[in-house]
Amino acid sequence: MAWYLAGSTAAGAGLGALLGWVGSMVLPTGAGAPSLWVLAGLLGVGVLLDVGAGGLRLPTVRRQVNEDWLRRYRGWVYGLGFGAQLGVGFATIVSVSAVYLAFSAAFLVSSLLAGALVGGAFGLIRAGAQFAVIRVDRPDRLASVASKLRRWDRPARLAAIGAETTMLAAILAAAVK
Repeated sequence: MAWYLAGSTAAGAGLGALLGWVGSMVLPTGAGAPSLWVLAGLLGVGVLLDVGAGGLRLPTVRRQVNEDWLRRYRGWVYGLGFGAQLGVGFATIVSVSAVYLAFSAAFLVSSLLAGALVGGAFGLIRAGAQFAVIRVDRPDRLASVASKLRRWDRPARLAAIGAETTMLAAILAAAVK
């Protein structure tokens, strides 16, 4: 679990740093206000995609981490590798636009350090979901936990959409002041 957390956090921070650095090179200096409008627009599009407005769907890949790693490599190798793939956000299936929005924000902050913080926070939070299965030590227990977690799919999706909508409202409210 420690290697998984480290891999996810480090990969998210690395991608966020890269995006923040690129943002600092291509966005105009002092682009804070325009960047907030861009983020607001992306949040709006993200919410529309997440609710499936007009039959639109979120773009994603149909790839999961390779389960064969569990038997092939030492624990630290697959923990680090699985974590890194999930920490960069879109190396596997993306189910909510918040994944894309987090890395868009890393770009829009136009700073290597701030981008690393955004990406690292994303990676750490994304890895946190694994705490739900940390005590699982047998396949039958995993099936039981997986069944319970599937019941949280819809509430978690609605919570993500609610958080995105709240952020959008906060940006718009701050912008009109």
